[in-house]
Amino acid sequence: MIRSDRASWPLAIGLSLLAGYVDAIGFQWLGGYFVSFMSGNGTMLALGLATPGGAGHGVAILAGLLALFVVGVMAGTLIRLTRPRLGQAIVLLLVALLLAIAAALRGWAALLMAVAMGVANATFERDGEVSIGVTYMTGTLVKIGQHLARTIAGRTRWAWLPYLLLWTGFVAGAALGALGYAAWGVAALWGAVGAALLGAGAAWRMAPAI
Repeated sequence: MIRSDRASWPLAIGLSLLAGYVDAIGFQWLGGYFVSFMSGNGTMLALGLATPGGAGHGVAILAGLLALFVVGVMAGTLIRLTRPRLGQAIVLLLVALLLAIAAALRGWAALLMAVAMGVANATFERDGEVSIGVTYMTGTLVKIGQHLARTIAGRTRWAWLPYLLLWTGFVAGAALGALGYAAWGVAALWGAVGAALLGAGAAWRMAPAI
């Protein structure tokens, strides 16, 4: 993230907030499964498969969420590969569309949220690889620790700050998602739709001219 243009930091932090918001809604809607935190789903899937009598409906849900998240990543990456200039904006428009459908068709909400969160991870790419992950925060915590150590060693000064803001955005978004779900249920996703559209507009404005 430090190597990225500083103009992208607000968008990245906003998208991490969006991811936390959606994940909190999905977690409550599904009764304990994540729509963006796939490491957690992977752990629960392994426990379900390894525990005698644990395999069943929950394992099927977890496997489905993991598969759909990967499908979302593939879709977002294909957009970025085929639309190099406006790919960011198109990716976020697709995120908004998927979340809008999820809010309208509540029976399919969790599946569509998982796809949307996979798509969102293609927003920031460099040389074909994700440069800023907006839905998984373990790597972000590692970066905070690494750069704080470099600060103590006198190598850098504020390099840890954008990573801290990214993580804080996710946590703040999760808190807002919990409050939104308590008030409006899955309909709280319409707030995420609006945020994704705002992000798409910002990405459109930042798109390089050709």
